[in-house]
Amino acid sequence: MKYFFITGEISGDLHGAYLINELKKHNKNIKVYGVGGKNMENEGVEIIQDISELAIMGFSEVIRKYLYLKKKANDYIEFIKKNNIKNIVLIDYGGFNLRFLEMIKREIKDIKVFYYIPPKLWVWGKKRIKKLVKSDHILVIFPWEVSFYKQYNIDVIYYGNPFIDKYKIENKDELKHILLLPGSRDQEIKKIMPIYIDIIKSEKDKNFIIKFASEKDKKNYIKIIDKYSNVSICDDKLEALSKKAKLAIAVSGTVTFELALLEVPMVVVYKASIINEIIVKLFIKLKYVSLPNIAMDEMVFPELLQKKCNHKEILKSLDYIDKNYNFLIEKIKTMKKNMNNSDIMRKYSDFIVENSIK
Repeated sequence: MKYFFITGEISGDLHGAYLINELKKHNKNIKVYGVGGKNMENEGVEIIQDISELAIMGFSEVIRKYLYLKKKANDYIEFIKKNNIKNIVLIDYGGFNLRFLEMIKREIKDIKVFYYIPPKLWVWGKKRIKKLVKSDHILVIFPWEVSFYKQYNIDVIYYGNPFIDKYKIENKDELKHILLLPGSRDQEIKKIMPIYIDIIKSEKDKNFIIKFASEKDKKNYIKIIDKYSNVSICDDKLEALSKKAKLAIAVSGTVTFELALLEVPMVVVYKASIINEIIVKLFIKLKYVSLPNIAMDEMVFPELLQKKCNHKEILKSLDYIDKNYNFLIEKIKTMKKNMNNSDIMRKYSDFIVENSIK
């Protein structure tokens, strides 16, 4: 069997790699092509385009890159036709993948599309549900998504969140560091890094670890970071870093949920461009923006967005987390217990194999 995967973000690349690893347990001869990153490549995927060339953020960036992305979609469809690929797996990346879904269903009739981890339409994209249902199967990883789609009479597949299986808490080292995660998209990093650097400069008595999402980002900031003795750049995986970090400051995204599963309390931060901020205010009506808070339906971790995302507010929130550390850890453990399941990734891969075109 042949599969074509498309994701455009680092979190999707990680999810894709986990899924491909499990798919190959069914059949070592499964051939996977796709748009992804290093994690998928390490699982033997023939990468036809790296995600670093596709990273976009927000509404305005999607509009600016519309023609470029449309050309890429056509290129992928031609590749799929040429290689007679019958099974497509789309992972998140709604700004591109929903449009691609429409195009490929129009171009190729005999094809199966699995949308694994659909974009967060329950946040602001309800009008795009009509596009999503063109998928043959929708596989979700959060429990509240089941009830969301049910109100539209859409059946989805839900077995749990794969990270719950993946991340096992072991004995931690001496927890004395604050972990800084500046995001994976250029616009995020440009907005957040000056604030992180101000915090590093002012808090000389604290020890920081910073993890960049790519080598390119690390190269852009390594000379600045090297000026300060209380911070180090670390390339370790998040699981390893969680054994050193007592607290974290993280840009809102999938990584916040990973931190919660790894029992690292955090301050959630986010800054968007002015245009994106205006559009978000018009369309998004959510109590919380971070996945852990949504999962717990409670403001457990401070969320500092836009103007509140500043040096002073972040330090105040770090102090709150430090003083309430044990309470927050218990909150995380309760969340994990409520979402617990087993063999989650195996169940998703079983479903995909059983429903693929052979």
